[in-house]
Amino acid sequence: MCLRNLLRRRLRTSLCILGITLATIFIVTIGATTSRYTSVIREMNIFFSGDIVVVAQGSIVVQAFPISGGNLPEDTIDEMKEIEGVRTAVPMLVFFGYKLEGVIQPVPANISIGIPPESWAILVGSTPLKPDGRWPSANSSAKEVVVGPSLADQYNLAVSSTIRIQNNDLMVVGILDTPSAILTRAIIIPLRVAQHVYLPTHPSWINMIVVEPEDESMEKEVAENIETNIGGVEALTADERNEIIAPLLSDIEMWNLGIRGMLFFLSMILVTTVAVMNISERRRDFATLGAIGAPRSFIFRLVITETTLIGLFGGLLGILVGTVATLLLASLYTNIPLTLFFQSPFDIVSPVFMAEVLTSTVVVSCAAGLVPAVNAMRANISEVLRSEY
Repeated sequence: MCLRNLLRRRLRTSLCILGITLATIFIVTIGATTSRYTSVIREMNIFFSGDIVVVAQGSIVVQAFPISGGNLPEDTIDEMKEIEGVRTAVPMLVFFGYKLEGVIQPVPANISIGIPPESWAILVGSTPLKPDGRWPSANSSAKEVVVGPSLADQYNLAVSSTIRIQNNDLMVVGILDTPSAILTRAIIIPLRVAQHVYLPTHPSWINMIVVEPEDESMEKEVAENIETNIGGVEALTADERNEIIAPLLSDIEMWNLGIRGMLFFLSMILVTTVAVMNISERRRDFATLGAIGAPRSFIFRLVITETTLIGLFGGLLGILVGTVATLLLASLYTNIPLTLFFQSPFDIVSPVFMAEVLTSTVVVSCAAGLVPAVNAMRANISEVLRSEY
């Protein structure tokens, strides 16, 4: 009966569903995109947890990696090891937005990481390589690299493939087996090779040092000692790195919440307006039902069910189209082929997020029908019948 009532006013119902669909598309696209963005940034925090990241003064650091700023001479490591409380100090060279000439074009999310071969674990932990792969040798003349699985899939790279970076031919000897958003788009290079590729005129420079304190409780004290004894550097603890990015993440989440709230409010007004119009046109039907003995609660349930169905149809259609729009936006921004995103769409728009949006849309539509349903239920049957017949 509810579906038949909605189909009697197809244009009005279709426009209402279309409005909810558009609102849901915006909610899904904006929500999923910003959630993915913040999750990638938060994921950076798992790198070097409990360690101190040392960079040149004035560098901009996002959680774990410097995204801009100056370089440091590699012999800073020797000074670092002399500081009390320092257990290990690992030099690294990190570049965002690399270019693989002739094979891989610039992608903003990509990251090249140069690190001493004996220190792979500080970056990747226990992350394995796919079958037939191995880690690059310590011999810098070999020019070997390990790449993330997303890069390998996108450019059909396999073990023994050759890639070209900055006029240097590098051989892929391993492919990471990881879902990490950072590592899946990474090229991991022995430090000496990375220095030769990216800093040919300054082959002994680095742009960050990961310092492991002898005791995690000494992290702040060791960082202060580093800044006091070594000029031109900043030593950032895990807490300090979080404090740098926390305001940005908070602003993004509040903005996302505000957009979602506004769109749900507009959807509620739209559904309420349509429900009022439908009820106004069906006053005689409702009065007739009451006259033949139908309980008032039946009319209430009828109206609520109709508005809920509008929200359900609009929400489902919006989630479907919104997911496609999100994948298109992600592909456009990252230059990653859309086909790769369609292989794992739930990595961008999670099922939990879809269920949350659908539930919210249905609840909002249900709530939008409460006032019209109560008014329809309380209508004076005799007065309506006298005016309508």
